[in-house]
Amino acid sequence: MNAVNLVRRLHQHRDWVNENLLAAASALSDEQLRRPFQIGQGSIWSSLLHLYAAEFVWLEAVLGNENALVQGDLPGRIPGNQMGECRIASLEELRQKWSDLQVRWQEYLAGLSNESLDTPVFRFSAFLGQRLATRCSDVLLHVCTHAHYTTAQVVNMLRQVGVEKLPETMLISLARKEANSP
Repeated sequence: MNAVNLVRRLHQHRDWVNENLLAAASALSDEQLRRPFQIGQGSIWSSLLHLYAAEFVWLEAVLGNENALVQGDLPGRIPGNQMGECRIASLEELRQKWSDLQVRWQEYLAGLSNESLDTPVFRFSAFLGQRLATRCSDVLLHVCTHAHYTTAQVVNMLRQVGVEKLPETMLISLARKEANSP
């Protein structure tokens, strides 16, 4: 498997996990979704929004928009940040936006080449107050490792709100599922 196909596979896994997280979250009450925790972004809801926002801003960055933000993703974490509440109001709205975003990711990844993996991706860091460049391959890997890390936090919160059948999140589970599908 070459580098481009490996990156595509990791993003396929990320998308599959997102679907599984949303399915698990859909069985929760609004109170459970927003229950405060001392991990992740502070609740299942906020952590799901953060996952979506990270995928959104990094796709925008690889497409050339280095200043993209999702309103409300980081309230209070950046001095002077007045973004306020995220405008995504429901799990169904988040599911639709994430589905649309995934289509855009698939289109981008379909055109990915080995040469493009080495190109710089620019992103303005409001936290650091500067424009930063990162190799495209590192951005694409970061999106997946960030998602995996945040997923573990969400699964922990799901466990704590009483979800008995936790969502599948391991790449090996996806691979085995695919191997056993007709």
